[in-house]
Amino acid sequence: MLQTSKWGIDGAIKDPKSITAQWNPSNIKFIDGVSVKEVKNVIKNNGYLTEIYRQDWELDDLSVAQIFQVSLNPKGISAWHAHEITTDRIFVNTGSIKVVLYDAREESPTYGQINEFRCGELRPMLIIVPPRVWHGVQNYTSEPAALLNIVDKAYQYDDPDHWRIPLDSPEIPYTFS
Repeated sequence: MLQTSKWGIDGAIKDPKSITAQWNPSNIKFIDGVSVKEVKNVIKNNGYLTEIYRQDWELDDLSVAQIFQVSLNPKGISAWHAHEITTDRIFVNTGSIKVVLYDAREESPTYGQINEFRCGELRPMLIIVPPRVWHGVQNYTSEPAALLNIVDKAYQYDDPDHWRIPLDSPEIPYTFS
């Protein structure tokens, strides 16, 4: 007689812990220098309010030099890029976007590590991306999406602090799907 699990189906696997009681991801070890602040929408009688950035969150002690918005078409991807000296603070303000980080800094204790965050209107968060951490973003939905970037160094038109490699570079062990 064939023996099955207590669930009546062989091969059933219990989900691992993925979130704490405070709604913090329990399975993510952040890349060195990365920090994330999940925020909650404040429901109002005419809609909702979402805080995007507050200095008293103490995620970093850097200035705000520029704020810009990036819009992504449905299924749109912008990857990969890094900065030599600029810190990005990414906040998805419309739709849903996957933010992927890769630590290629050989001296970093998290060298070779990937972080993936799915965030947006339903799960707002501010993601701090330190210099020299490669990152890419993907609108994984069929609706338009946008993010705000609150950088500590304004874009320099004559000497951009932007370094790029192709989306499918074998240097980064991640495939957007």
